[in-house]
Amino acid sequence: MPKVVDAEARRREVAEAVFRVVRAQGLEQASLRNVAEEAGLAIGSVRHYFTDHDELLTFALEALIERVEHRFLARVAQVYAATTPEDRRTAVEDLLGELLPLDPDRHDESVIWLEFSNAARTRPALRPAARKLHDGIRTLVRKVLERAGVPDVPVETERLAALLDGLAVNAVLQPDLTTPDVMRAVLRRHLAAVRP
Repeated sequence: MPKVVDAEARRREVAEAVFRVVRAQGLEQASLRNVAEEAGLAIGSVRHYFTDHDELLTFALEALIERVEHRFLARVAQVYAATTPEDRRTAVEDLLGELLPLDPDRHDESVIWLEFSNAARTRPALRPAARKLHDGIRTLVRKVLERAGVPDVPVETERLAALLDGLAVNAVLQPDLTTPDVMRAVLRRHLAAVRP
């Protein structure tokens, strides 16, 4: 009897293999062959689930977006459940911290995000998903600032999103200088400065 394979689960396994290749060797090394090898599959199996390389990379980027969104949305409930100003401040810092490389998993996601964002500049197939990630972060940041009653939300949204992006890039490129403690301190100081 032939083995039944859950196609969506297999596609997600292949996306995880893309992440491992990108994290270790960069996006340019995430060829169908290298990804198939990393996933422990024949290249024909990967082609069975993805029509081409662009579809594979786009699916992987979408999977990364879903992962971050899921974690971020789980933290939103903590913000709404906070009853004291101190609890709310901590919950907002934790919420926005989901967008920073504060632990090994989020550091890996930041490396992958940076690789895909850079590649989207020259790979049109990746641009819609990269734009979705860019816009999604700004939407989430805007909602946090609106809830806090911050004045001039459009400018403050871009300022905070740029701060988060910059911290993530610096932590990827210079992790010994832009440590989790430094990122938390910068974020905390920024949030204190924009409170009405």
